[in-house]
Amino acid sequence: MGAETELVLVWWMLLGLLVRSCWGAGFCGLEIQQQNKLYKFNLASPLRDYPHGVLSEDGFYKFSQNDSETGTETKFWFQLCEQMVFNHDQPVCFRCQTCGGPLHCGLTCSALMAKNVAGYYICTTLGHAANFKVSLIDIKSPGKGVRLNMSASTTDGDCSLSVSVYCNANGAQAPMSVSKSGDCNYATTMMHPAGCPAVTSIGGKGLGWLNTLVIVLLCIFTAYLLTGIVYRFFVLGIHGKEVIPNLDFWLSVPRRIQNGSEYILIRIVGAYYRVRYGPYTRV
Repeated sequence: MGAETELVLVWWMLLGLLVRSCWGAGFCGLEIQQQNKLYKFNLASPLRDYPHGVLSEDGFYKFSQNDSETGTETKFWFQLCEQMVFNHDQPVCFRCQTCGGPLHCGLTCSALMAKNVAGYYICTTLGHAANFKVSLIDIKSPGKGVRLNMSASTTDGDCSLSVSVYCNANGAQAPMSVSKSGDCNYATTMMHPAGCPAVTSIGGKGLGWLNTLVIVLLCIFTAYLLTGIVYRFFVLGIHGKEVIPNLDFWLSVPRRIQNGSEYILIRIVGAYYRVRYGPYTRV
Protein backbone atom coordinates (compact mmCIF):
# COMPACT_ATOMS: atom_id res chain seq x y z
CA MET A 1 0.00 0.00 0.00
CA GLY A 2 1.48 3.36 -1.09
CA ALA A 3 1.90 6.45 1.03
CA GLU A 4 -0.84 8.31 -0.85
CA THR A 5 -3.30 5.43 -0.39
CA GLU A 6 -2.52 5.31 3.32
CA LEU A 7 -3.09 9.06 3.51
CA VAL A 8 -6.51 8.66 1.87
CA LEU A 9 -7.47 5.98 4.39
CA VAL A 10 -6.32 8.16 7.27
CA TRP A 11 -8.38 11.05 5.88
CA TRP A 12 -11.48 8.87 5.73
CA MET A 13 -10.94 7.72 9.34
CA LEU A 14 -10.50 11.29 10.53
CA LEU A 15 -13.54 12.36 8.55
CA GLY A 16 -15.66 9.69 10.24
CA LEU A 17 -14.47 10.81 13.67
CA LEU A 18 -15.21 14.44 12.85
CA VAL A 19 -18.69 13.63 11.59
CA ARG A 20 -19.45 11.69 14.75
CA SER A 21 -18.02 14.48 16.90
CA CYS A 22 -20.05 17.18 15.16
CA TRP A 23 -23.35 15.42 14.61
CA GLY A 24 -23.31 12.19 16.63
CA ALA A 25 -24.22 13.83 19.93
CA GLY A 26 -27.07 15.73 18.34
CA PHE A 27 -28.85 12.54 17.30
CA CYS A 28 -27.82 9.97 19.91
CA GLY A 29 -26.69 12.14 22.74
CA LEU A 30 -27.66 14.85 25.16
CA GLU A 31 -26.05 17.90 26.67
CA ILE A 32 -27.52 19.50 29.76
CA GLN A 33 -26.22 22.16 32.12
CA GLN A 34 -27.03 22.17 35.80
CA GLN A 35 -25.57 24.83 38.04
CA ASN A 36 -21.89 25.05 37.06
CA LYS A 37 -21.55 21.62 35.44
CA LEU A 38 -22.11 20.42 31.89
CA TYR A 39 -23.27 16.81 31.48
CA LYS A 40 -22.60 15.40 28.01
CA PHE A 41 -23.87 12.03 26.83
CA ASN A 42 -22.83 10.57 23.47
CA LEU A 43 -24.12 7.03 23.37
CA ALA A 44 -22.76 6.23 19.91
CA SER A 45 -19.14 7.11 20.74
CA PRO A 46 -16.61 4.25 20.93
CA LEU A 47 -15.66 3.11 24.41
CA ARG A 48 -13.14 0.64 25.73
CA ASP A 49 -14.53 -2.87 25.09
CA TYR A 50 -17.51 -1.25 23.30
CA PRO A 51 -16.38 0.05 19.88
CA HIS A 52 -19.96 0.95 18.90
CA GLY A 53 -20.92 2.59 22.16
CA VAL A 54 -24.35 1.54 23.36
CA LEU A 55 -25.27 0.08 19.95
CA SER A 56 -25.38 -3.70 19.85
CA GLU A 57 -22.51 -5.14 17.81
CA ASP A 58 -24.92 -7.80 16.49
CA GLY A 59 -27.04 -5.08 14.93
CA PHE A 60 -29.90 -5.61 17.39
CA TYR A 61 -30.85 -6.43 20.97
CA LYS A 62 -33.28 -9.28 21.53
CA PHE A 63 -35.15 -10.72 24.48
CA SER A 64 -38.45 -12.49 25.07
CA GLN A 65 -41.02 -12.48 27.85
CA ASN A 66 -43.82 -14.85 28.79
CA ASP A 67 -47.19 -13.62 30.00
CA SER A 68 -47.74 -15.12 33.45
CA GLU A 69 -51.53 -15.23 32.97
CA THR A 70 -51.87 -16.57 29.43
CA GLY A 71 -48.45 -18.21 29.05
CA THR A 72 -47.98 -16.67 25.60
CA GLU A 73 -44.54 -15.54 24.49
CA THR A 74 -43.72 -12.07 23.23
CA LYS A 75 -40.42 -11.33 21.48
CA PHE A 76 -38.74 -7.93 21.30
CA TRP A 77 -36.02 -6.69 18.97
CA PHE A 78 -34.54 -3.21 19.03
CA GLN A 79 -31.43 -1.20 18.24
CA LEU A 80 -30.47 2.10 19.80
CA CYS A 81 -29.60 5.21 17.79
CA GLU A 82 -30.31 3.66 14.38
CA GLN A 83 -32.38 1.02 12.60
CA MET A 84 -31.72 -2.68 13.09
CA VAL A 85 -29.35 -4.82 11.01
CA PHE A 86 -29.72 -8.60 10.78
CA ASN A 87 -26.97 -10.95 9.69
CA HIS A 88 -28.66 -13.80 11.57
CA ASP A 89 -31.82 -14.62 13.53
CA GLN A 90 -34.03 -12.29 11.49
CA PRO A 91 -37.61 -11.87 12.79
CA VAL A 92 -40.30 -14.02 11.22
CA CYS A 93 -43.83 -12.82 11.88
CA PHE A 94 -47.00 -11.61 10.19
CA ARG A 95 -47.95 -7.94 9.62
CA CYS A 96 -44.40 -6.68 9.26
CA GLN A 97 -45.24 -4.17 6.51
CA THR A 98 -44.16 -1.11 8.54
CA CYS A 99 -40.79 -2.67 9.37
CA GLY A 100 -39.50 -4.04 6.07
CA GLY A 101 -42.18 -6.46 4.93
CA PRO A 102 -42.15 -10.26 5.18
CA LEU A 103 -38.89 -10.69 3.23
CA HIS A 104 -36.96 -7.97 5.07
CA CYS A 105 -38.71 -7.96 8.41
CA GLY A 106 -36.93 -5.82 11.01
CA LEU A 107 -34.65 -3.97 8.60
CA THR A 108 -36.48 -0.63 8.35
CA CYS A 109 -37.38 0.05 11.97
CA SER A 110 -35.56 0.42 15.26
CA ALA A 111 -37.91 -1.56 17.51
CA LEU A 112 -40.21 -4.51 16.79
CA MET A 113 -42.47 -6.75 18.86
CA ALA A 114 -43.85 -10.17 17.89
CA LYS A 115 -46.65 -11.63 19.99
CA ASN A 116 -47.66 -15.29 19.86
CA VAL A 117 -51.34 -15.49 18.96
CA ALA A 118 -52.74 -19.01 18.53
CA GLY A 119 -49.32 -20.33 17.55
CA TYR A 120 -48.53 -17.53 15.08
CA TYR A 121 -46.33 -14.52 15.77
CA ILE A 122 -47.96 -11.17 14.91
CA CYS A 123 -45.62 -8.19 14.42
CA THR A 124 -46.06 -4.68 15.77
CA THR A 125 -43.57 -1.93 14.99
CA LEU A 126 -42.65 -0.04 18.15
CA GLY A 127 -40.20 2.53 16.81
CA HIS A 128 -38.40 4.09 13.88
CA ALA A 129 -34.94 5.63 14.00
CA ALA A 130 -36.38 8.93 12.71
CA ASN A 131 -38.71 9.13 15.73
CA PHE A 132 -36.05 9.11 18.38
CA LYS A 133 -35.75 11.21 21.56
CA VAL A 134 -33.20 11.32 24.37
CA SER A 135 -33.92 12.60 27.89
CA LEU A 136 -32.59 12.23 31.41
CA ILE A 137 -33.82 9.39 33.59
CA ASP A 138 -33.78 11.67 36.62
CA ILE A 139 -33.56 15.44 36.11
CA LYS A 140 -32.29 15.83 39.68
CA SER A 141 -29.50 13.25 39.17
CA PRO A 142 -28.10 13.65 35.63
CA GLY A 143 -25.34 11.14 36.27
CA LYS A 144 -27.88 8.33 36.66
CA GLY A 145 -28.29 7.88 32.89
CA VAL A 146 -30.57 8.67 29.97
CA ARG A 147 -33.82 7.41 28.53
CA LEU A 148 -34.14 6.72 24.80
CA ASN A 149 -37.64 6.69 23.40
CA MET A 150 -38.61 5.30 19.98
CA SER A 151 -42.10 5.58 18.51
CA ALA A 152 -44.08 4.52 15.46
CA SER A 153 -47.57 4.96 14.05
CA THR A 154 -49.17 1.63 13.14
CA THR A 155 -52.59 0.24 12.32
CA ASP A 156 -52.90 -0.50 16.05
CA GLY A 157 -52.30 3.17 16.91
CA ASP A 158 -49.26 4.98 18.22
CA CYS A 159 -46.74 2.58 19.72
CA SER A 160 -43.43 3.18 21.47
CA LEU A 161 -40.49 1.56 23.23
CA SER A 162 -38.60 3.39 25.96
CA VAL A 163 -35.14 2.14 26.93
CA SER A 164 -33.56 3.52 30.11
CA VAL A 165 -29.76 3.26 29.90
CA TYR A 166 -28.40 3.44 33.45
CA CYS A 167 -24.81 4.44 34.06
CA ASN A 168 -22.62 1.46 34.96
CA ALA A 169 -18.90 2.03 34.43
CA ASN A 170 -18.10 -1.62 35.24
CA GLY A 171 -19.84 -3.17 32.24
CA ALA A 172 -23.06 -3.69 30.30
CA GLN A 173 -26.20 -5.60 31.16
CA ALA A 174 -28.72 -6.18 28.39
CA PRO A 175 -32.49 -5.84 28.93
CA MET A 176 -34.18 -8.86 30.43
CA SER A 177 -37.84 -7.82 30.77
CA VAL A 178 -40.32 -5.18 29.65
CA SER A 179 -43.23 -3.36 31.22
CA LYS A 180 -46.34 -2.11 29.45
CA SER A 181 -48.37 1.04 29.89
CA GLY A 182 -51.44 1.82 27.83
CA ASP A 183 -52.34 -0.18 24.74
CA CYS A 184 -49.01 -0.14 22.89
CA ASN A 185 -46.32 1.55 24.98
CA TYR A 186 -43.46 -0.52 26.39
CA ALA A 187 -40.46 0.24 28.56
CA THR A 188 -37.31 -1.65 29.49
CA THR A 189 -34.00 -0.96 31.25
CA MET A 190 -30.35 -1.81 30.71
CA MET A 191 -26.97 -0.87 32.13
CA HIS A 192 -24.05 0.37 30.06
CA PRO A 193 -20.92 2.54 30.41
CA ALA A 194 -22.31 4.73 27.61
CA GLY A 195 -25.00 5.83 30.04
CA CYS A 196 -22.35 7.64 32.09
CA PRO A 197 -21.92 11.31 31.17
CA ALA A 198 -18.73 13.27 30.67
CA VAL A 199 -18.91 16.00 33.30
CA THR A 200 -17.21 19.34 32.70
CA SER A 201 -16.98 22.17 35.18
CA ILE A 202 -18.00 25.43 33.51
CA GLY A 203 -17.63 27.67 36.54
CA GLY A 204 -14.69 29.99 37.13
CA LYS A 205 -12.06 30.67 34.49
CA GLY A 206 -12.60 27.76 32.18
CA LEU A 207 -11.70 27.43 28.52
CA GLY A 208 -15.22 26.75 27.31
CA TRP A 209 -14.97 29.35 24.56
CA LEU A 210 -11.81 27.70 23.21
CA ASN A 211 -13.41 24.25 23.11
CA THR A 212 -16.44 25.71 21.35
CA LEU A 213 -14.24 27.44 18.78
CA VAL A 214 -12.31 24.25 18.06
CA ILE A 215 -15.54 22.25 17.62
CA VAL A 216 -17.00 24.89 15.28
CA LEU A 217 -13.83 24.93 13.17
CA LEU A 218 -13.77 21.13 12.98
CA CYS A 219 -17.41 21.04 11.92
CA ILE A 220 -16.78 23.66 9.22
CA PHE A 221 -13.78 21.67 7.99
CA THR A 222 -15.88 18.48 7.95
CA ALA A 223 -18.64 20.17 5.97
CA TYR A 224 -16.04 21.48 3.50
CA LEU A 225 -14.56 18.00 2.98
CA LEU A 226 -17.95 16.29 2.65
CA THR A 227 -19.25 18.87 0.20
CA GLY A 228 -16.09 18.71 -1.90
CA ILE A 229 -15.98 14.91 -1.96
CA VAL A 230 -19.67 14.56 -2.89
CA TYR A 231 -19.38 17.20 -5.62
CA ARG A 232 -16.21 15.77 -7.16
CA PHE A 233 -17.47 12.17 -6.99
CA PHE A 234 -21.05 12.56 -8.24
CA VAL A 235 -20.88 15.72 -10.37
CA LEU A 236 -17.36 15.67 -11.80
CA GLY A 237 -17.08 11.86 -11.83
CA ILE A 238 -13.69 11.86 -10.10
CA HIS A 239 -12.70 8.63 -8.32
CA GLY A 240 -9.78 7.43 -6.24
CA LYS A 241 -7.63 9.63 -4.06
CA GLU A 242 -8.29 12.67 -6.28
CA VAL A 243 -11.84 12.80 -4.89
CA ILE A 244 -10.42 14.67 -1.88
CA PRO A 245 -10.55 18.40 -2.69
CA ASN A 246 -7.17 20.18 -2.89
CA LEU A 247 -5.33 16.91 -2.32
CA ASP A 248 -1.98 18.37 -3.41
CA PHE A 249 -2.29 21.07 -0.77
CA TRP A 250 -3.08 18.59 2.02
CA LEU A 251 -0.18 16.38 0.95
CA SER A 252 2.11 19.38 1.25
CA VAL A 253 0.86 20.38 4.71
CA PRO A 254 3.48 18.35 6.67
CA ARG A 255 6.29 19.91 4.60
CA ARG A 256 4.81 23.40 5.03
CA ILE A 257 4.58 22.89 8.79
CA GLN A 258 8.18 21.68 8.93
CA ASN A 259 9.46 24.65 6.87
CA GLY A 260 7.45 27.10 8.92
CA SER A 261 8.71 25.63 12.18
CA GLU A 262 12.31 25.80 10.99
CA TYR A 263 11.87 29.42 9.86
CA ILE A 264 10.36 30.45 13.21
CA LEU A 265 13.11 28.61 15.10
CA ILE A 266 15.84 30.34 13.06
CA ARG A 267 14.26 33.74 13.69
CA ILE A 268 14.00 33.07 17.44
CA VAL A 269 17.61 31.87 17.68
CA GLY A 270 18.80 34.86 15.62
CA ALA A 271 16.90 37.28 17.85
CA TYR A 272 18.34 35.63 20.95
CA TYR A 273 21.94 36.02 19.74
CA ARG A 274 21.35 39.62 18.68
CA VAL A 275 20.12 40.44 22.17
CA ARG A 276 22.76 38.33 23.90
CA TYR A 277 25.85 39.39 21.96
CA GLY A 278 24.75 42.66 20.40
CA PRO A 279 26.27 43.59 17.02
CA TYR A 280 29.33 41.37 17.51
CA THR A 281 29.67 38.29 15.36
CA ARG A 282 30.19 34.91 17.04
CA VAL A 283 33.48 33.21 16.16
